Amino acid sequence: MTKKEVTQLSYQIIGYAIKVHKKLGPGLLEKIYEECLKYELEKNGYNVKQQFNVAIDYYDLELTHPLRLDLLVNDCIIVELKTVEKFHLIDEAKLLTYMKLLSIPQGLLINFNSTNITKSSKPLIN
Repeated sequence: MTKKEVTQLSYQIIGYAIKVHKKLGPGLLEKIYEECLKYELEKNGYNVKQQFNVAIDYYDLELTHPLRLDLLVNDCIIVELKTVEKFHLIDEAKLLTYMKLLSIPQGLLINFNSTNITKSSKPLIN
């Protein structure tokens, strides 16, 4: 995908997150928003992998505790959902690490514990 197409996909994902948030409002568990956002994306023709395992390549060591990202959309945007007061630096670091390990160009942090999804979302570029 081109940079422009990835950016457009990012806007579309945020749009579906806004739709979910308008219907459900804040205050629910992260998993509920994750399921509903996945439903909206798949219903609209996107390829979504949920709770996708991120392998850690550390020489010949096999790690027994794989990392899991929330959603991977069209194999080019990682979506990490939160229901927190505010993002912490570790949230961004975790998403950036996932993006680096999988060679994914863009990530989205979306906080559903908010009154405005647009203002509480943060795009990250690899």
